[in-house]
Amino acid sequence: MELFPRQLIGIFGAANESIYYTEYAVKCFRVYLCMAVLATVNKGTFIYLQSLGKAFASTAISMVREILFGVGFALLLPLFFGLDGVLYSMPVSDLLTFVICVIVIRYTGQTLGRCGNEAGRSR
Repeated sequence: MELFPRQLIGIFGAANESIYYTEYAVKCFRVYLCMAVLATVNKGTFIYLQSLGKAFASTAISMVREILFGVGFALLLPLFFGLDGVLYSMPVSDLLTFVICVIVIRYTGQTLGRCGNEAGRSR
């Protein structure tokens, strides 16, 4: 996405468009997808929580990202930043969801650690 944005955009039929279209598409690619690395942690957290049988927490975090942050920021940020606000809505959503995921993973790890310590003491 970062190394070959023009080539990727060309896949979608942008090869014969004006230079302004291509430049704006490159900007959109780079801004909208700049936090895609954090999104992988978010997805991993959903799967991790599901594997622990915490379906509600997994679904809640997913909904926070997609509905509350994704839609909310897409509606709110353009009021302050114009069209760029729409582009920044997903990076902001991914960043905030990442923070929530780190907190949830730390809490879950501590909870599992306490459960493991209690089980070890009862032997």
